[in-house]
Amino acid sequence: MSEFAMYFQLGWQHIADLEGYDHILFIAALCAVYLLRDWKKVLVLVTAFTIGHSITLALSVLNFIKVPSAFIEFLIPVTIVITALTNVFRKNKDTAPDKVLLSYILALFFGLIHGMGFSNYLKSLLGTGDVLMPLFAFNVGLEFGQLLIVTAILLIAGIVVNLTNVKRRDWTMFLSSAIFGVAFLMTVERFSMLFTKA
Repeated sequence: MSEFAMYFQLGWQHIADLEGYDHILFIAALCAVYLLRDWKKVLVLVTAFTIGHSITLALSVLNFIKVPSAFIEFLIPVTIVITALTNVFRKNKDTAPDKVLLSYILALFFGLIHGMGFSNYLKSLLGTGDVLMPLFAFNVGLEFGQLLIVTAILLIAGIVVNLTNVKRRDWTMFLSSAIFGVAFLMTVERFSMLFTKA
């Protein structure tokens, strides 16, 4: 296996790893208000998140920025809580340009936080050699895994909404509320750990 293929595989396996399900929860929260027919909107939203985490992933791995990992691990579920709450309070047809732009800005900003979380894992794998190719391959792998998760969520949403009597808003409320509950508990747990270490 080539070095590119190895880091590509590590990237998509990392984001799809059920043990590190916080990133999966965030992607699910991002997509919770959309169906498969909204794929263009989702693509723009996910691209905003991608830009954000690509920036901080690179800056962190190259040691231009250093943020304590415990603080990042606390902030990641906070981003999930905020995203899920935004979905809950969002109106069903809330597509005003300023609201859509806010969603993209939040995705970009939260991507910056998640990128630092990804970097902790990648840094643990890298040696002292060239980091640019592994960084690129890992990032491409992350995006591949992310697109797999997005596709699965949109397909599930389509099945639930189109093949049952569940309304789109009810699906969004159910999924976002469940994600909020899990992420809130994760936030409390990680805050306690942060406070203990401080």
